[in-house]
Amino acid sequence: VQLQASGGGLVQAGGSLRLSCAASGRTFSGYVVGWFRQAPGKDREFVARIGWNSGIKVYGDSVKGRFTISRDNAKNTVNLQMNNLKPEDTAVYYCAASGRIVGGRWEYDFWGQGTEVTVSS
Repeated sequence: VQLQASGGGLVQAGGSLRLSCAASGRTFSGYVVGWFRQAPGKDREFVARIGWNSGIKVYGDSVKGRFTISRDNAKNTVNLQMNNLKPEDTAVYYCAASGRIVGGRWEYDFWGQGTEVTVSS
């Protein structure tokens, strides 16, 4: 599976952005898809995850109530709607797909190239 993340940009605090992750090369529907982010000098952080049928959605504590993950398997896309953005949301955002669990955790084998989000104060 090849993943392409897009939708990043510069936005003021309180604003919104919608990130998209488009898959190609293989059907997307059987994979759990997650969004992660990495700010300069910081470790990669889990943002959100969505199950193959959209039945299960999990969010990182720092984005709960502000971000919403969704997917359209027919279009092979997963979206991340980000509202009420804060300067601390500034990071490169990556989407990733997982089809297996290792040690009780989803193992993400496929990663997109990242899209940069900058939130100004």
